[in-house]
Amino acid sequence: MFFDLSAEFLARLQFAFTVSFHIIFPAFSIGLASFLAVLNGLWLWKKEAKYLVLFNYWSKIFALAFGMGVVSGIVMSYQFGTNWSVFSDITGPILGPLMAYEVLSAFFLEAGFLGIMLFGRERVGPSLHMFATIMVAFGTLMSATWILSVNSWMQTPQGYLINEVGQFVPDDWWAIVFNPSFPYRLAHMVLAAFLTVAFVVGGVGAWHLLKKQTGPATKTMFSMAMWMAAIVTPVQIFAGDLHGLNTLEYQPVKIMAIEGHYESHPEGAPLILFGLPNAEKKRVDYALEIPKLSSLILKHDLNAPLDGLDTVPDKDEPPVAIVFWSFRIMVAIGFAMLGVGLWSLWARWRGMIYSSKWLHRTALLLGPSGFVAVLAGWITTEVGRQPFTVYGLLRTSDSLAPVEAPAVATSLLAFIVVYFFVFGAGAFYIVRLMSKPPSEEETMLDDGPLRAAGTTPVIQIKPSVLQSNNSEQP
Repeated sequence: MFFDLSAEFLARLQFAFTVSFHIIFPAFSIGLASFLAVLNGLWLWKKEAKYLVLFNYWSKIFALAFGMGVVSGIVMSYQFGTNWSVFSDITGPILGPLMAYEVLSAFFLEAGFLGIMLFGRERVGPSLHMFATIMVAFGTLMSATWILSVNSWMQTPQGYLINEVGQFVPDDWWAIVFNPSFPYRLAHMVLAAFLTVAFVVGGVGAWHLLKKQTGPATKTMFSMAMWMAAIVTPVQIFAGDLHGLNTLEYQPVKIMAIEGHYESHPEGAPLILFGLPNAEKKRVDYALEIPKLSSLILKHDLNAPLDGLDTVPDKDEPPVAIVFWSFRIMVAIGFAMLGVGLWSLWARWRGMIYSSKWLHRTALLLGPSGFVAVLAGWITTEVGRQPFTVYGLLRTSDSLAPVEAPAVATSLLAFIVVYFFVFGAGAFYIVRLMSKPPSEEETMLDDGPLRAAGTTPVIQIKPSVLQSNNSEQP
């Protein structure tokens, strides 16, 4: 089946497959690194055993997710040199340095302090250990900053010149790095990472509460996750709205596809909630819509005109159906997260946050929802940019390396088999770790939670400390 498809389609499919696997690991590690820094700070400040237990519990999971993120990222770099070598050559003078900055600053920062964070608590002392934990968290945020700068430049290119051989070359590095969509996309992605981790942590906490494993560490884990959901979700919805307005200004065709506006609306455009985009007949079949609401959201005026895809040549249209539905999946998950956050506030006020079974079931159900929302958001962003790799300037068809379809199909099949085996096993092991409750009797070792065989325990949590914490509410 694969061998009958074009090389361009297969190369795009391969990159979509690998980036979909890759993005879930950085999204998880960005948020989890910051969570670990908060836990470590609370342990040093309050000296309550539950925070140390949680730090060691989640640092094991972080180490695995970080490692899988690094491995999956290497494969993506490989594709730039094989399937997309023309793109790499044309954009290399701009994107190459930005990617190098990410490695030289963020990745080295993460890798340099990761071992201290995981194994060095008793070797370097609490202050340096805390500093290492903060540096790992800062490194993950720096990595997101550089990668989002690269991708945002491809969406809203600025600060470039085109040389005599057709390459993009830098003219203003400030304009390149801080391109028009970069601040909005960075904020949206970092907040998405925080919410992804919040709902994973909340889902794990809810699972153990439903299993009646109600130790102080489990309660604290669930409580902190619900605070994050209640506080950050409204901020994310607001940031998403600002991002949408920025996209309307710089990538209007993407907004037309997201909204399903095949036709222009000179006197106010409807918000199409659901429907079936029909590319052949240039309409949305069975549309459920609210009159003029799209104009109100996008231009804050019920009667504001909005252009449709009838103003765009067919060859410049993105695949509307994919963008239309991926955006709605992302938004639906966002509002579901908001609902859980508000529900948790009500349960907290009623003193039922640790006893509300339906809240726990819902939080468990939404545990993986952050990953789905991140994937849906990236699909909206990347597919909505088509048919360009550099928006409006470099077409995807002109970015492809001179490769044959059978070669791309073979490597794609190999990736599918290897990814599902390797990353499937890693994900299975992470889930197994999550299925076990954070143990209040866990012995903490001087080289952290991933102790090599044969080392000697240095720190133990005394039962008296744990008993004094059992009566406390997190």
